[in-house]
Amino acid sequence: MPLYLKSIGMGALFIGVLEGLADFIAGISKSYFGKLSDVSGRRMPFVWFGYVLSSLSKAAIGVFPNPFWVLFTRSADRLGKGVRTASRDAMLSAEATPETKGAVFGFHRSMDTFGAFLGPILALVFLHYHPGEFKKLFSYALIPAIFVIVSLTFVKEKKIEKKKESGSLFWSSLTYWKIATIEYKRVITLVLLFTLINSSDMFLLLKARESGLSDVQTISLYIFYNLIYAVSSYQMGIFSDRFGKKRVFLFGLSFFVITYAGMSFNSRIDIFYVLFFFYGLFAAATEGITKAWVSNLCQKVDLATALGFQSTTQSIASMLASLMAGMIWYSLGSSYVFLLASIVTVIIIIFLIREKRIA
Repeated sequence: MPLYLKSIGMGALFIGVLEGLADFIAGISKSYFGKLSDVSGRRMPFVWFGYVLSSLSKAAIGVFPNPFWVLFTRSADRLGKGVRTASRDAMLSAEATPETKGAVFGFHRSMDTFGAFLGPILALVFLHYHPGEFKKLFSYALIPAIFVIVSLTFVKEKKIEKKKESGSLFWSSLTYWKIATIEYKRVITLVLLFTLINSSDMFLLLKARESGLSDVQTISLYIFYNLIYAVSSYQMGIFSDRFGKKRVFLFGLSFFVITYAGMSFNSRIDIFYVLFFFYGLFAAATEGITKAWVSNLCQKVDLATALGFQSTTQSIASMLASLMAGMIWYSLGSSYVFLLASIVTVIIIIFLIREKRIA
């Protein structure tokens, strides 16, 4: 994506705005559709529609090399993510016990990321023989999109208790904080503080490209990151069940600091691979584990709503993080984006270690 945007003349500031808006759309919709899922007592309609919309939108991105078209299709892709996320995560949570949720969500992240590992490999091979032909490359995304649509028809959902709700579902989905448990609030607050400085992964790839790496080398970095992420996610989930979600999350933040501090000063391709190795470990130790963590801290009847609210607030924070990163990059330079984020994360790590009320 960043290579394609760069090829049509878009810079870091536009990417920051694009990713920020896309995260905002996904974020607002996650909370609402999570609440709607609980109230309707259904999961699969939201999962099916969300995956189909995202799959088709990804394939359509390259149809017109125009910033407004990219903005529209990228937003549709993120809306699909918003529709499906809470319902899918609630289905995963329902298939686990509190003692195995880390492993379940870790396994999901592993499989999801393994797809993100295979996709760029195919893109790498294609661009090697057809450099710059992004439109044709995106059109091939229709092939897995068809498999998505067909395979989802075989998934069956279990009957769940309906959440009784009156008034505006949209408003109540955004105000779940009022009825959430104190433990849920503490964890969400911590996650949001960190998310506010964790900008889009696209900035990491732009930094590598800015340092002189070719398109192929940059894509290979992303492939390598997803491989580490996929291989380690399940094991990190198991570790979180055994040693605690907080401890594994702390390790993840430490890997983040290593990555971002290194990105501030590095320009060597071999060091970039080392940094993306740590970044893969960071993602594995935080992404799925956060969902497993918060799903243990809410009422079962509010499961999709709680997960949706967590995703909504996180997405809004990600939007702000990407916007700030784009502005800092534009005004001060790329190194400051990563250096400031690493410093703030160290402060968060110290706070989390000292905070005994978060377990």
